[in-house]
Amino acid sequence: MFNDEKADMDGLGFTLAIGALKAFAFVYDIITFPVYILFQRPWKVRALSRRSKAIEISKDTRSITWKSRDEPQKIHVEIVRENINTMARMMEHVAKKYANKRCLGTREIKGEEDEVQPNGRVFKKYNMGNYTWKTYAEVNVLATNFGRGVRELGNMPRENVVIFAETRAEWMIAAHGLFKQSIPVVTIYATLGDEAIAHGINETGVTTVVTSYDLMPKFKKILAMTPKVKTLIYMEDQLKSLDNNGYGEQVTIHKFSEVLKLGSTSQLGNTMPSPDDVAIIMYTSGSTGVPKGVILVHNNLIATMKAFCDNTVIYDDDCLIGFLPLAHVFELLVESVCLCAGVSIGYSSALTMIDTSSKIKKGTKGDASVLKPSVMTAVPLILDRISKGIQEKVGKSNHFSKVLFNFALEYKQTWTRRGYCTPLLDKIVFSKVRQLLGGRVRYVLSGGAPLSPDTHEQIQLCLCVKVVQGYGLTETTSCATIMDAHDMICGRVGHPTTSCRIRMVNWEEGNYRVTDKPYPRGEVIVGGANISAGYYKLPGKTNEDFFEEDGMRWFKTGDIAEVQEDGVVKIIDRKKDLVKLQAGEYVSLGKVESELKTCAIIDNICVYGDSSKQYCVALVVPNQSMLVDLAAKRGISEKSFEDLCAIADMEKAVLQELAEHGKKCKLEKFEIPAQVKLVTEVWSPDMGLVTAAFKLKRKDIQERYQHEINRMYAS
Repeated sequence: MFNDEKADMDGLGFTLAIGALKAFAFVYDIITFPVYILFQRPWKVRALSRRSKAIEISKDTRSITWKSRDEPQKIHVEIVRENINTMARMMEHVAKKYANKRCLGTREIKGEEDEVQPNGRVFKKYNMGNYTWKTYAEVNVLATNFGRGVRELGNMPRENVVIFAETRAEWMIAAHGLFKQSIPVVTIYATLGDEAIAHGINETGVTTVVTSYDLMPKFKKILAMTPKVKTLIYMEDQLKSLDNNGYGEQVTIHKFSEVLKLGSTSQLGNTMPSPDDVAIIMYTSGSTGVPKGVILVHNNLIATMKAFCDNTVIYDDDCLIGFLPLAHVFELLVESVCLCAGVSIGYSSALTMIDTSSKIKKGTKGDASVLKPSVMTAVPLILDRISKGIQEKVGKSNHFSKVLFNFALEYKQTWTRRGYCTPLLDKIVFSKVRQLLGGRVRYVLSGGAPLSPDTHEQIQLCLCVKVVQGYGLTETTSCATIMDAHDMICGRVGHPTTSCRIRMVNWEEGNYRVTDKPYPRGEVIVGGANISAGYYKLPGKTNEDFFEEDGMRWFKTGDIAEVQEDGVVKIIDRKKDLVKLQAGEYVSLGKVESELKTCAIIDNICVYGDSSKQYCVALVVPNQSMLVDLAAKRGISEKSFEDLCAIADMEKAVLQELAEHGKKCKLEKFEIPAQVKLVTEVWSPDMGLVTAAFKLKRKDIQERYQHEINRMYAS
């Protein structure tokens, strides 16, 4: 009885406290409104957001073509004026312009120590120091030396070299060194399986592979599948030395530093490339089958750099934290734009990025806290995890903190949508959340996959950053559209960049047409100087996906979009993801997954649709802690994660959570899965169920879980 009365009193106290807070906010709004409207001028913010960003240049009943309204900006003009038409010339230019500025930074690892966990287990943790920096001039010299060193080892110009390594300063130094010698760089994701790696090495006929200490053991198996490889160059570890045994006699092994030293004494000069020379053969992540090598010439890379410089708000005193794979065209081009703008790049990894990362010793700081970056790149998967992490932390806080945070979030959302910013609220409530990434991040570039509107908005509000979403493919050198810095609407991928044209064409099979109302819809086709020369050694596939028209090269993306009244593109579907159910409804699997992934209980999800059935089903990788909490609410305790996933009642509970979340996301009833199977395995590239960019490999997932899919449809 006493406890009930106390709970009632606590509830009354919270209600009164929140009421008082709302009253205070109301009075504060009235008093400060004239000041905010005078200094922030929200009508200008709204006008800039609404402005038309693209113009139609051709139109008929089958297609519409748009181009950007933007004019070339300062760096774009400088690139043209200085005749910077290759990556090699770009590096020479920035090395002179920013000679003594910090360029590439690597954090010192002082040692590795054992840390005993509360459960008695022992984990290895790093004892880390500060960042050490190379200037632009030093990076240019190192790149020159590396390129010459590779030549001294027998690799000639226009003979491909593979870079198979994690994102780090040596990756960029190696790439630019090879560019200076007209040696095409073959990029392969560090997370691919052995067979996919061997495929890329064999198809491109390389004899030299640049890799890292951590990845060297893979070659004990891979070398048996890659008989042409004669030279392995590895980027050293800060703490450990390599055991050279077990690699066979067919290869010679060299440290990265040895190649630099060899190049520093070489009498060879640079062999500078032309704009039409191959710069990169970039292997796709292979979401629809075997990875394809996309040929990117220097002119492609420069075209995208010019476009990104026009549409990204970065300054020479900014600092980028680099951690996404440089084997991904998006990260490579963003980092290249940073070099063009004189921005410092500090390298990190998922193991050391934040204070709670798995390799950071308790009580010490992660990379972001030390580096304090102002700009970062991200993919939706990472932003979804940050968003869920915020939700989870708020959910576990006390009732008052939870109500206060949600009130602050709603308050900020209301005023932000009107064109205002909330500096006082940012300082009082959201400053702690900002510290997660060092406290200075103001600009986040998201690419690689569609970002859900909910995640987009929550990240902007909670981290007090501008999240700019772009759209592009490896075949378009990561360049097609990019959000305007002033665009306030979430969930869209922006307008055409200054380097390309966007064309929408009818896709009759999916019932998408440019005559649709309220907005034209259709398949996206991208044209411009950024379009790849094609697929390596795949002439049939190249002719199928690429074409020339009026002197411009075009690529058929397979993505379905609509172009809204301000010229901004919204991706709404993908040809290969569209399933027609028995009753005739079309379900976009990718769109449904993108929305349902924002549900707190979901770590990953694959939606499957059978055209002979009336509903779709889903394979769900649940969040472990959230699943345990959900089980406790249903009176299920003392069960392992694996046991919970096997309980039919838990499947129903997760299905209910998905249904409720789907309604909030405004999904149609037929789009929401009618059955789910809880999967205990975490899908990783090593399993072959997701790509290196963590995109679903649908066919492989279907084959692995065909029995479970059949069971869901039978129940």
